[in-house]
Amino acid sequence: MKGVSNYAELGEINLEALLAGNDMLLIPTNVPLAVDTIKAALRDSLISEERINYSVRKILKAKYWAGLNKYKSIELANLQQDLNSIEDELLHRNLVENSITLLKNESLVFPIQHLERKKIAYVKLGDGAHSDFLNMLKNYAEIDEISNDTLEILTDNLKPYNLVIVGFHKSNDSPWKDYKFKDEELAKLQEIAKTNTVILDVFASPYSLLQLENFKNIEGVVVTFQNSKIAQEISAQMLFGAMEIKGKLPVSIAGQFSENEGLMSNSLGLLGYSIPEDVGLSSEKLSKIDSVAAVVLKGKMAPGMQILVARKGKVVYNKSFGFHTDEEKSPVLNSDLYDIASLTKIMATLPLIMELEERDILNLNSTLGSLIHKLKRTNKNKLTVKEVLSHYGALKPWIPFYLKTLDSVTKKPSADFYRTERSHKFNIKVTDSLYLLNDYEDEMFDIIADAEQLKKKEYKYSDLPFYIFKKYIEDYYKADLNELTQLHFYRPMGANRTTYVPLDKFSENEIVPTEKDNYYRFKLVHGDVHDMGAAMQGGIGGHAGVFSNANDIAKMMQMYLQKGYYGGQRYFKPKTLDKFNHRYYAAEGVRRGIVFDKPQLDENVKATCGCVSDSSFGHSGFTGTYTWADPESEIVYVFLSNRIFPTSANMDLVKYNIRTQIQQLIQDAIIK
Repeated sequence: MKGVSNYAELGEINLEALLAGNDMLLIPTNVPLAVDTIKAALRDSLISEERINYSVRKILKAKYWAGLNKYKSIELANLQQDLNSIEDELLHRNLVENSITLLKNESLVFPIQHLERKKIAYVKLGDGAHSDFLNMLKNYAEIDEISNDTLEILTDNLKPYNLVIVGFHKSNDSPWKDYKFKDEELAKLQEIAKTNTVILDVFASPYSLLQLENFKNIEGVVVTFQNSKIAQEISAQMLFGAMEIKGKLPVSIAGQFSENEGLMSNSLGLLGYSIPEDVGLSSEKLSKIDSVAAVVLKGKMAPGMQILVARKGKVVYNKSFGFHTDEEKSPVLNSDLYDIASLTKIMATLPLIMELEERDILNLNSTLGSLIHKLKRTNKNKLTVKEVLSHYGALKPWIPFYLKTLDSVTKKPSADFYRTERSHKFNIKVTDSLYLLNDYEDEMFDIIADAEQLKKKEYKYSDLPFYIFKKYIEDYYKADLNELTQLHFYRPMGANRTTYVPLDKFSENEIVPTEKDNYYRFKLVHGDVHDMGAAMQGGIGGHAGVFSNANDIAKMMQMYLQKGYYGGQRYFKPKTLDKFNHRYYAAEGVRRGIVFDKPQLDENVKATCGCVSDSSFGHSGFTGTYTWADPESEIVYVFLSNRIFPTSANMDLVKYNIRTQIQQLIQDAIIK
């Protein structure tokens, strides 16, 4: 045994033989163990040889009992995932969800509702990070962060707001870090609360509340306890009612709140945000979507895209890829707006029609002649709402109105119809340098009224019904679709990044361009609707014109999935959704419901992946957009792109069924 310095050199040896001279224990010695090194260190400490041997024996026995004789090297592959498992995160989320506590809710300020009436500001106190909280808040409403070191200026800047969310963020690095308000922060809080409705959210120890003399002017008090990313995101969701709140205070706050105190609040049916496994989807399988997106970018099928997946009311995948254009200057952000093209039909015109039908202003058997006097003496007179909105009304697919307004020689916009500057007579904006004759929208309607019908009734997708219903809806309400959709749906739902004519509200940097137009506008179409007919209506069409991002479209689809309920508000009765999400002409080969697209009846048509239920519904758009919802799997899927950049000849996204391939990946990610 002499001269052996590493236990591993001995192969399989007798432990006691090494240390005590007997033959009792045999162990595999694949654990490096420098016995001579240990002994040398002990000798240097002037310990006796007998004591040295005793100590080494104890060390080796301890290693043996600990199982280190069966040592295996650490596998570094997937180490990060092993240390931070999905199960751990789900447990963490669950603990946070159950701990967050609502202590005060005066005037039912919590959860935040009626977003159309709210102008909300956020003020940060404390020295901890706050971006995850603020970013999550912005998923629900338009939130302005207001800050200023001067109290007078800060309170003055907050005057336009009728709700102020104050976040008190302290470092999450250590439980021993200071959790207290600074004196100037307390002064700010109390002064803000004097003149504003306030919800205070404390991302620190509840003992910090001991510093407040009273809570008289603070309407809402929430304790989130910690300032982690998960805590910030979950707390923000609870503020808007996306999740119920049920925590109890673990300590007493003298004179203010008692131990085990905590108010409860139910979910309002808004979209939440979580991880795939929380809703029975596989993160690993959903990650395959990233690979498809990479193929799209590499193949130049589109410069960029947004892709969102939600299930059971929670967004679990929301990513942006690529750039606004092939110049690769502006990366696509989740907040960016796309021209959603024909998704406008289910995002704008359809809900307004459903509303009118539910109020008995019209019904599915109403004739067009009975709704619009101008159609009474035309071949459209006896067509019903049900027929035309199912694309079974023998209407032409579309009419290229713009061609009639081009100069016959130059093939550019004719001076008979357009001016380069707005005037009283030429007031319909097509672009910032092209304005159409005011009365031409009436001319377009007359062209539709006089247009010949198809020779027979059969399934034929058509934009024309949406020109007709745009006129009917706007005449009925005496307001345009932009104003109506904002008032009736987008503002109450917190869809603050959904709008017609986006340049009125957003900068060009936030809007993704569509096409380099060389046939009508002769410029890059950026911020103006791509569809020519909608452009000739000032950007506000029944068939096209809405701009949005994936997150906002998911809100509308989730409302449909929840049979008309969203954010504590009922927009439609469940039976209304069932009525419109139904095929009335399936026997005639029409796969569509009322406006809603439905899964294919013919295997040669790829409306979906073929893997969704018959009760599912959605729509696609010419610019490279797609959304689908399935009541059976409870999945909402949104895909937005500008596949028509640089020109609409770019058809590969459609040719290779990219959107429905991703839909298949989502279905495959369901954990059985």
